[in-house]
Amino acid sequence: MAEDILRAKRKSKITCYRRLFPEIVIIIIIVPTAIFYPIYQLTRLLILVLWSFFSVLYFLLWKVLATVVAPLKRIDKKKKDYKIAREILKLVCNHIDENSSFTGSDHPCYTRPILEAVRRDAYEVVNEILSRLPKVIHNKNIDGHSMFQMAVLNRSENAYNLICRSAERRDLSVIDSSKNNILHLAGRLAPSFVLSRDTGAALQLQRELQWFKEVEKFMLPIEIIDKNMKKETPEMMFTREHKHLVKEGEEWMKTTAQSCSITAALIITIVFAAAITVPGGSSQETGFPLFRKEIAFTVFAVSDAISLFASSTALLVFLSILTARFSEEDFLVSLPRRLMIGLCVLFLSTSAMIVAFSAILFLVFCDQKAWIMGPIVGLACVPIAVVVTLQFPLVVDLYRSTYHPFLLAGRNEPSINRQSRFSKKRS
Repeated sequence: MAEDILRAKRKSKITCYRRLFPEIVIIIIIVPTAIFYPIYQLTRLLILVLWSFFSVLYFLLWKVLATVVAPLKRIDKKKKDYKIAREILKLVCNHIDENSSFTGSDHPCYTRPILEAVRRDAYEVVNEILSRLPKVIHNKNIDGHSMFQMAVLNRSENAYNLICRSAERRDLSVIDSSKNNILHLAGRLAPSFVLSRDTGAALQLQRELQWFKEVEKFMLPIEIIDKNMKKETPEMMFTREHKHLVKEGEEWMKTTAQSCSITAALIITIVFAAAITVPGGSSQETGFPLFRKEIAFTVFAVSDAISLFASSTALLVFLSILTARFSEEDFLVSLPRRLMIGLCVLFLSTSAMIVAFSAILFLVFCDQKAWIMGPIVGLACVPIAVVVTLQFPLVVDLYRSTYHPFLLAGRNEPSINRQSRFSKKRS
């Protein structure tokens, strides 16, 4: 009897649970949804309101500043001119398409403009014409150079990345009248107006090496060692064409490293002397500094140590530049990276030295008056701002050119994939 009663109770519980199961599931699903869905909608609404507010604020602020600040005026004018030029380009192309039924590659209205656009790296014009007439990519100039060859010769990076998406393997294997393949042309020295875009001969040579290495990726192994009519391989041509640029890059790099190493040595001398000469003196009984419990003294000690270690590191980095081989390959990554690290560490040591001097100036001579901190901080920011203004553009150029080169940004992946498919077919 007892077992029957227990079984009946279990069955009744199971039956009850089965009946309540849909309600429990509904409660579990609906209750959190009912709670969090309004919160989600309110969050979306808040984000939309904030985005709209900041968009309007940005628009109004830009319009106000664009009418007052001269540099922003020029930027705003350039943006407007760019939009107008794009519209004119589309109107002209539409007019040509409407009044011309020519479908061949040597279009009378598109050939010269697209070749000149490739030479000047006007990739918007190249893109617009190629989208309307893809066959025009096979045109050549008076010297017999194709669009791809012209892009390499004139270092037109935007046009190069654009043409790579549409070029075929046979466009990369063409040779000119002197039996120069596309890698030979990449080994030539770039025009002067292209070289002047980069800061210093070292970065100019780095850009030339990046071009050569990038074009080399598309070449077959046999094409890399091909010889032209002068019995020169592409690498031999690159060495001959860039011989003077290598010397100029070496001189520029050594001059910069020597100047910075002198500065680092002076900072080491100053901060080391400040470290061993304790400001305010030491206690005759214990030998500890008298101001060791002051916050300003702690700031001085930490800043002085940072400045000493950073300037020592910078000096060693610049010495490694001065003792380098200065071969062509060193200008690709090694030397620019060392110079960038040295400049950054030197800036850190200079800033720490100024902070240390400001802290000890406040501690020793200002009798710990809080209002004097304002002038001290203001004067301390002047040399730091000067260093940032003068050296920061060079550091930015070094970083961009070394770690974010224009040709390695992933914009030419379709052509790389195309070459790999071609290689598979050959195999």
